[in-house]
Amino acid sequence: MISIDKKSDTLIVVLHEIYGINQHIQNFCSLLSDQGYDVICPNLLGKETPYDYSQEETAYTNFMDNIGFDRAFYHIESLLLSIRARYKKVFIVGFSIGATIAWLCSKEKYVDGIVGYYGSRIRNYLEIAPHCPTLLFFPQEEPSFNVDELISILDNRNIRVHKFSGQHGFSDPYSPRYNVHSAQQSFKEMVEFFKEG
Repeated sequence: MISIDKKSDTLIVVLHEIYGINQHIQNFCSLLSDQGYDVICPNLLGKETPYDYSQEETAYTNFMDNIGFDRAFYHIESLLLSIRARYKKVFIVGFSIGATIAWLCSKEKYVDGIVGYYGSRIRNYLEIAPHCPTLLFFPQEEPSFNVDELISILDNRNIRVHKFSGQHGFSDPYSPRYNVHSAQQSFKEMVEFFKEG
């Protein structure tokens, strides 16, 4: 788990991808703390060594078979309930599976906003109507579903959705799918979102 205390009244909970707390997630947490926020990134996998990008299929199977979205949601829910009173504002930022878990948390009243990067499995939970401001980032293309179709469904719900150039993983500088412009633009929009909240 990463925990960075900046004595802020705002907490950002970062939810990692299937790979675990890798270099990308560590750097992202540092960037958020540089903005003056307290940051927590719980380890959802229960293993210290993150998966390598070449182990994508193994990492995905591990998450789906051994953790799953419901269990991860309950883990984050109990974490938030235990620390919520210390903060004026609590935001969640998730990547991929982490974005879907953030989406599940958006229905709770103790979250002040969520940001989801390429949460492709959100499409399996479209019955959820977020209780908090919601900002979602999707790539131009996803191999497993039609991005524009999902965006059109979500856009009708007063959810801010943006589509960026690139593929799933565009914000990760260690990924072969990294898109520097999309990464910078989405980070800027996310920081503005926190300030508005």
